[in-house]
Amino acid sequence: MSLKIWIDGKLVDKADAKISVYDHGLLYGDGVFEGIRVYNGKIFECEAHIRRLYDSAKAVRLKIPLSAGELKTAMEQTVKANGFTECYIRVVVTRGVGSLGIDPNKCANPSVFIIADLIQMHAKEMYEKGIAVITSSIIRTHPNALSPRIKSLNYLNNILARIEANDAGVADAIMLNEEGNVSEATVQNVFIVRAGQVQTPTTHDGILEGVTRGVMMQICRKLGIECVEKTLQRLDLYIADEMFLTGTGGEVIPVTKIDGRSIGSGEVGPITRRLKDAFHQRTRE
Repeated sequence: MSLKIWIDGKLVDKADAKISVYDHGLLYGDGVFEGIRVYNGKIFECEAHIRRLYDSAKAVRLKIPLSAGELKTAMEQTVKANGFTECYIRVVVTRGVGSLGIDPNKCANPSVFIIADLIQMHAKEMYEKGIAVITSSIIRTHPNALSPRIKSLNYLNNILARIEANDAGVADAIMLNEEGNVSEATVQNVFIVRAGQVQTPTTHDGILEGVTRGVMMQICRKLGIECVEKTLQRLDLYIADEMFLTGTGGEVIPVTKIDGRSIGSGEVGPITRRLKDAFHQRTRE
């Protein structure tokens, strides 16, 4: 069965889901997007994702031509049309078709498309054994250049860091900000555990405020595990007892090695396991 893609109000076959070569999302990365999970037929943290999408669009002066309610309905239609109860949704809003040249005023109407498909970021055994990462030489985008809090279509900064991870033969890379402090992985937020306390970089450290990151912080509070937002340096990762990454696609993935150094005992730690299990339970509720 061919996948159905929602594009500008219509569900079409994947092979027929096309955008113009003059769309500024393609020409200049001028647009925003969200990645969202569906568990048991329900869109996970739907309101949080929609709010972040509209915030990103507002930040880049892009008006989404749908209300939040209409967008949610369109996502539900796309999932239903493809018969999924477990899947990944990608919602993309571009500036739309325009002329050559970056002026957004030359684009008449924004374009919206929605994909519902399967995704697997890491092999299953990695969730039990953990992954290895490196520290990237690519610095996270400065907030006064393009704020990392905007989930835009321009991911070259992250992609270059991911190429370094590929070259090193590891699963991901940790990016530092302009001050040399820990920001995030290429598409996931960073958490460490130190003396029983869970720590994660702040919004001032060059991170995208991940929806899964927010859920994880809620889970910590619910379980009575202290969780704090604080600026972390590379050294903090080296001396951490445990480390894990969170994101919509990767969910909760343990990290057991960084820059060739074992984290803690070199195995997935007890707090990481507890939080990972609690997150999976949350997605089933």
